[in-house]
Amino acid sequence: MTTQYDQTSPPADPAAWGPPEEARHAAPGTGEPRGPLARRVWRGRPEDPRWVRPAFLGLLLATGLLYLYDLSASGYANSFYSAAVQAGSESWKAFFFGSLDAANAITVDKPPASLWPMELSVRIFGLNSWAILVPEVLMGVGTVAVVYAAVRRRFGPAAGLIAGAVLALTPVAALMFRFNNPDALLALLMSVACCLVVRALEDGRTKWLVWAGAAIGFAFLAKTLQAFLILPALALVYGVCAPVRLRKRLGQLALATLALVVSGGWWVAVVELWPTSSRPYVGGSQNNSFLELTFGYNGLGRLNGEETGSVGGGGAGGGGQWGETGWDRMFNSEIGGQISWLLPAALILLVAGLVLTRKAARTDLARASFLVWGGSLLMTMVVFSFMAGIFHQYYTVALAPYLAAVAGMGAAALWEKRRAPWASLALAAAVTATAAWGYVLLNRTPDYLPWLKWLVLVGGLVAALGLVFAGRVGRRVALAAAGLGLVAALAGPTAYTLSTVQEGHTGSIVTAGPAGASMGGGPGGGGRGGGFPGGGGPGGQNQQGGQGQTPPGAGGDGTGGFPGGGPMGQDGQNGQNGQGAPRNGTGDSAEGGVPGGGTGGGMGGLLGGADVDSEAKELLEADAGDYTWAAAAVGAQNAASHQLATGEPVMAIGGFNGTDPSPTLARFKEYVAEGKIHYFVAGGGMGGGMGGDSGSSAQISTWVQENFEEVTAGSATFYDLTRKTTDG
Repeated sequence: MTTQYDQTSPPADPAAWGPPEEARHAAPGTGEPRGPLARRVWRGRPEDPRWVRPAFLGLLLATGLLYLYDLSASGYANSFYSAAVQAGSESWKAFFFGSLDAANAITVDKPPASLWPMELSVRIFGLNSWAILVPEVLMGVGTVAVVYAAVRRRFGPAAGLIAGAVLALTPVAALMFRFNNPDALLALLMSVACCLVVRALEDGRTKWLVWAGAAIGFAFLAKTLQAFLILPALALVYGVCAPVRLRKRLGQLALATLALVVSGGWWVAVVELWPTSSRPYVGGSQNNSFLELTFGYNGLGRLNGEETGSVGGGGAGGGGQWGETGWDRMFNSEIGGQISWLLPAALILLVAGLVLTRKAARTDLARASFLVWGGSLLMTMVVFSFMAGIFHQYYTVALAPYLAAVAGMGAAALWEKRRAPWASLALAAAVTATAAWGYVLLNRTPDYLPWLKWLVLVGGLVAALGLVFAGRVGRRVALAAAGLGLVAALAGPTAYTLSTVQEGHTGSIVTAGPAGASMGGGPGGGGRGGGFPGGGGPGGQNQQGGQGQTPPGAGGDGTGGFPGGGPMGQDGQNGQNGQGAPRNGTGDSAEGGVPGGGTGGGMGGLLGGADVDSEAKELLEADAGDYTWAAAAVGAQNAASHQLATGEPVMAIGGFNGTDPSPTLARFKEYVAEGKIHYFVAGGGMGGGMGGDSGSSAQISTWVQENFEEVTAGSATFYDLTRKTTDG
C-alpha cells in the first residue's frame, strides 16, 4: 500500500486518508525521520510544488503588514490593560499578579498571562503603543500559521491557505489581533490545542495530547473558564477516534488533564496561598479570592447573568442589557458583521465533510479533524449564543480559528470529490449561502460601499452555478468558478477588515467594521468603544455613531441611568466624542475619554478612561516620589488614564467597575493617615457610582469630599489628601 498522506491534495477515497504505519515516521521519498511541525512549516516538504512555500510565507507577511498598518492610531487601546502592562514593566510583583499599578493595590479582573508578553516588550522597548500592541499582532500571525499548518498537514496546502486567509480577513480577528485584550492570546492557544489534538489523533502519541492539555491550561491563565469551552469536544473526539486501545486512550486523557491542571493551576495555587496582606487585592472578586472570581464574575455569572459587581449589576437572564440571546445571536445586527460572514458556509461544509467520511474507519483522521475543529466551533457558538451575562462583540474572535479551519478543510474535501453530484451541489450551496448572507450583512450598512453587496451576490451566484457543474467541465473552468466563489466570499469581510485597520480603537468595548456595523441593543451598540447597551453612553446622550437608542434609565440629562450620570453627577454630554476619531468615541485623543465627555467620561470613566490634560499631569507628577500612590481614583479606567499620563502609580478604588470592596473606607483612611496617597481624582463614579450609596467607593468619595481641600487643574478636579478642611 502506498501512502497518500503527504500529497498536495487529499485522495479521492476517504478511507485512504489516514496515514499507514510506515508513513507516520518517515517523510515520503526521503527515508528520513519527520522533523518537528514548525520546521516542516517553514522549510517546506520536498514533494511540495514550488508555489507552496512562497504562498505560505506571503500569507504570513501579508497578515503581519495588514495588522501592523497604522497600529499606533489606537494609542494605548484598552487603557485598563495598558496600565497593568506599565505597572508590570516596572514591578516584578505587579508582573506576576497582574496588578493595575506598580504599588500593587489591586489586580485586573483576569489572570495575567496575556499581559506578560506585552510587559516584557515594554521592559525592552519602553512604554509606547507599538511596544504594547506588536506582541498582539505577532499572536495573530502565529494563529494564522498554526491554523494553516493544522489544515495543510491533512488536507493539502490549498486548504491551509484558504483557512489562513479566512482567519486573517475575519473582521473581529483584525480587530483583536491589534488590541491588548486577553482574546488574542486565548485564540492562539486554543488553535494550538486543536492542532495538537489532531496531531495526537494521527498516531496516538501521548506527548501531543499532553501538550494540548498544557496549552489549554495556559489559556486558562489568559481568560479563565473560556479556555474550557472546547474541552468536551476535544476529549470526546480523542476518546472515540484515537488509534490506540481504549484503556490507553483513557490514560492519555488523564495525563492531559493533569498537564492542564499543572499548567493553569500553579499560578492559582500561589495566589490563593499567598498571604492576602502582602499581595494585591484580586480585582473583580468580592472576597479577595481568585477562585471566587473564576467561578463567579468570570464563570457562572457570565452564563446566567448574575455577575456580582458587574457593570450591569447582576442582570436577569435572557440577555437583557447584553443583547438578545438565542440560536441566531451570532447572526444578528450586533454580532453578524464581526464573525458570521462565512459561518453559514462553514456549517454546510462541516455537515458535508462528516457525510463524506461517514463510512470511514473509527480512526479516520479526516473525520476526526472535522470533529475537532467543527466541535470546537459548535460548542463555543452555542455558549456564546445563550449566555445571559456580560457579552461583548469582540468575544467572537474565539470562533475565528475554528470557522477558518472548517472552511478550508471542507472546501478542499468537497473539491476533491466534485465529480460526485452531491459534492458539487454542496460546494455550490456553501458559496450561495455565503453570497446571500454577505449581501444581507452589507445591506445593514447601506451607505458603506453600496455597490459591494451586488458584486458579492452576483459573483457568488455565478460561481455557485459554475460549481454545480464543476465535475463535468474542464479543470480551468472549474478552477475559475472556485476562484470567483472564493473572491465573492471574502470580499465582504475583507472590506470590513480594511475599514477596521484604518481607524484606531480605544476603550473597553470595541467592534470591527465601519460605523453602524454593530447596531442594536448590545453593549457598545454602534461599534464605538465605550458604548453600552443600546448604543447610548450611560448617563449621557446617545452616541450618533452607534445609531442605537439610549436604554431606559440612561437618560441624556445626567439624572437617569447610572448614578451621577457623568462624573460628579454632571451631564454626560458627549459633544463630538461619540463621533470623532479614534472611531470608538473615546474622547479627543487615543488615550482619551469615553462617550459622556469630561474627566472620567460617561459612567464615571468606567468604560473608556479620562482625558488627562497637561495641567493635571503636572499636578500629579509634583512630589509624586514622596508617595506610594500619586493619586487614587474610582474605577480602573479612570485610574489607568492618570497612571499612563504620568507614569506614577494610581490606586484604582473598587477595581474596574468601582464595585470591588477594595480598599475599605477604614483602610483608605489608614493610607491617607500614613501619607501614602497624595490626591483623589474627582469623577469616576463619585456620589455612588456603580457601587451604589453604600459601596466602599461611594463611602470613600463622600468622606474625601467632606474632609479635604478641592484643587482644580485645567478642566479636572482633585482633592489634596494632605490638606484637610475639617477634623473628620
